[in-house]
Amino acid sequence: MKIVKWMMALFIASGLMATSAWAGEVEDTILSLQHEWAQANYKTGDDQKEASFKALVDKAAALSAKYPDRAEPKIWEAIIRAGYAGAMGGVSSMFNAMPQMKQGRDLLLAAKKIDANAMHGSVYTTLGSFYYMVPGGFIGFGDDDKALEYLKKAIAVAPDDMDANYFMGDYWMEQKEYKKAVPYLQKVIDLPAVANRPVYSAGRKAQAAEKLKQAKKQIH
Repeated sequence: MKIVKWMMALFIASGLMATSAWAGEVEDTILSLQHEWAQANYKTGDDQKEASFKALVDKAAALSAKYPDRAEPKIWEAIIRAGYAGAMGGVSSMFNAMPQMKQGRDLLLAAKKIDANAMHGSVYTTLGSFYYMVPGGFIGFGDDDKALEYLKKAIAVAPDDMDANYFMGDYWMEQKEYKKAVPYLQKVIDLPAVANRPVYSAGRKAQAAEKLKQAKKQIH
């Protein structure tokens, strides 16, 4: 069951924030990637998602290669690779998705060494989401204990971040700890939209609202 939920979840996961004060080629390109990610994730039909994410992977990898000493391109390449993995369908998903996730994890660990707090601690948020969504055992590298450790760090670094709260809430949903999930999901709904990212903000809030509805149903 977990691998099925993982494959469904990955392409709706990891929409980490941008700051409006960024300037320069790296920041401008990442903001462009964020907008394209949101379109691919929330506005593109299932039959076109894989191709859309594949094109984004190529762009993100090129930026990472051009700026190997910056953490931000690595973070967003990892996020986009997760989207690409989640969008894969058919036989290809069995053979190609996990390598994308492993490469994404390695990019995040490299970014962590450069600047663990880059983009409001999104290294921690993304690693946390990877570790609870990916299967463990012989299939993948999933580890719920590591996931919680990273998600707690994400909340500590950025307690008002939309994704840090969403993925902590979603983690507790996966653990069937519905009461623990509620405050994090509610906070996502209550937070203001992320600057310059209306499509992402609306999509993430809608996901949180649906999760919150499920959690309350389980509690009552």
